[in-house]
Amino acid sequence: MAAARLAVIANPFLSLNRISQVRSLRCNNGVSLSVSKRLFTCRALHNPQLHVKEQGQPETLDYRVFFLDSSGKTVSPWHDLPLHLGDGVFNFIAEIPKESSAKMEVATDEPYTPIKQDTKKGKLRYYPYNINWNYGLLPQTWEDPSLANSEVEGAFGDNDPVDVVEIGESRAKIGQILRVKPLGALAMIDEGELDWKIVAISLDDPRASLVNDVDDVEKHFPGTLTAIRDWFRDYKIPDGKPANKFGLGNKAANKDYALKVINETNESWAKLVKRSIPAGELSLV
Repeated sequence: MAAARLAVIANPFLSLNRISQVRSLRCNNGVSLSVSKRLFTCRALHNPQLHVKEQGQPETLDYRVFFLDSSGKTVSPWHDLPLHLGDGVFNFIAEIPKESSAKMEVATDEPYTPIKQDTKKGKLRYYPYNINWNYGLLPQTWEDPSLANSEVEGAFGDNDPVDVVEIGESRAKIGQILRVKPLGALAMIDEGELDWKIVAISLDDPRASLVNDVDDVEKHFPGTLTAIRDWFRDYKIPDGKPANKFGLGNKAANKDYALKVINETNESWAKLVKRSIPAGELSLV
């Protein structure tokens, strides 16, 4: 049996209606502790409440990253972490750290939706080149595959949580939870399915206060929006697939539009977990 590794992730905003009341964990002076073969890392001093437990070895078919509350109960990062933090700030779960290529994603069809590496025909999937930004998802969002978007060529949702491209300078860890503010949205159309890419920045980034909308991104991160669009447009071409397309004039929509997308997909998620919409193979645990 592979050794399990346990790390603490700080986040004081757990959904109390889904998770039992949490208890604070304390780290003495922020020192990382190694106990036997289990690695315990204190990533923050302020009220850590979620643990990340890795099972198996990275870049294997068995590798999973589970989320636990402070009592040791397994919870779902997709369903149990709240989306809204107030004042236009949202929780973001990092799946793929910047400058890496393993295609990690929340396993929406497995109990408690752990993070795993995606597979195709039984083989682990990798991007043909590194992604240049932290990439992950917004919890409690869902792109409804039965809902056609009249503003984006009538494309139907891709049956996944909403993706986020976080443009800050720090490299996130798999499963790390960041507080982000949305800056814009790209309407990617992947094989006919609508796959939103919310462009956001961590509040901990040194330049976060400078950027509040797409125009600010172009000013303080020149070329980034074009680079994101081109990366997602072209990443399947080396595998012999056609380039992805983009709606909304092939440009990033502004912050207000991004917030509209987030709110609409949050409403779709709420209908899903209330079972107003058939879940199919999706796990609601």
